[in-house]
Amino acid sequence: MTARMLRLLSLLQTRREWSGPDLADRLEVTVRTVRRDMDRLRELGYPVESVRGHAGGYRLASGTDLPPLLLDDDEAVAIAVALRTAAGGLTGIEETALRALAKLEQVLPGRLRGRVTALQTSLAGITWENTGPRADPGLLATLAVTCRDYEVIAFDYTTRQGTTTPRRAEPCHLVASGALWYLLAHDSDKDDWRLFRLDRITRPVPTGRRVLPRPVPGDDPAAFVAARLSAAPTRHRAVATVRASADHVRTRTRGLGTRIRPLTDTTCRVDASDDTLPRIARTLAGLDTDYTLDADPAVLDHLRETAERTLRALGGPRSPD
Repeated sequence: MTARMLRLLSLLQTRREWSGPDLADRLEVTVRTVRRDMDRLRELGYPVESVRGHAGGYRLASGTDLPPLLLDDDEAVAIAVALRTAAGGLTGIEETALRALAKLEQVLPGRLRGRVTALQTSLAGITWENTGPRADPGLLATLAVTCRDYEVIAFDYTTRQGTTTPRRAEPCHLVASGALWYLLAHDSDKDDWRLFRLDRITRPVPTGRRVLPRPVPGDDPAAFVAARLSAAPTRHRAVATVRASADHVRTRTRGLGTRIRPLTDTTCRVDASDDTLPRIARTLAGLDTDYTLDADPAVLDHLRETAERTLRALGGPRSPD
């Protein structure tokens, strides 16, 4: 029975709601046994709610007391703050931290949520290098839950042109790329897949409306997002033909994805186009091999100015006008 109870608790944490027959089927017991096990969980302090009606079932809700996770209040607050921080900026463990954060915040009592928020907003640290994707932890947690539960979410979104419009979408996946987080979702109004930058999303409101999961084209969310980002329009064009293999360039650059295309075994094409000139310069400087460049005049002017400043700093001659 102990093993079954742990399995039941684990199932309740992976989905917002479960029907009695679904749980009975997963646990290979009767619906009556599931009802008794739910009563036992409630006696242990887990806030299990029953949902009445034809589509009713069970769900693990927020309670007035922290369930017996072998954590005291201080430990629970410390873990929640650490997970929020990790989910918002530590490269390599964002997705794992986000899944754990969604589970913990689902059952975190309200009296502890205030302490977590206070700590999160009052603590500060020195960041010497901004190498990881950054996002608001609260927004990440909200979107993670709606992705998990296939719940339609409404929010305001600011476009590249600065216009803010209300949007309504079916969340699918959260994907980190470089210094940004993206929400991959099916836009209800456009009836198409869209990428939403998290730093442009405000006032997210889960609607409570569930939908069936949609298969991502190609069944690979990360590859789909990479392809969309590579095809996105940019303000400045810069395409380099590099005298090195595509694999060589991939190991020495980051965030280019499908913008690196092999030409031969020893050459490749790198699309360094971007909205900002300094980022283009940094990408080209990281190639560490010879290349020819096809770029807009603004890009070429910026590269010349950068090269002249470097020469002046080294005491070299200035290039003729």
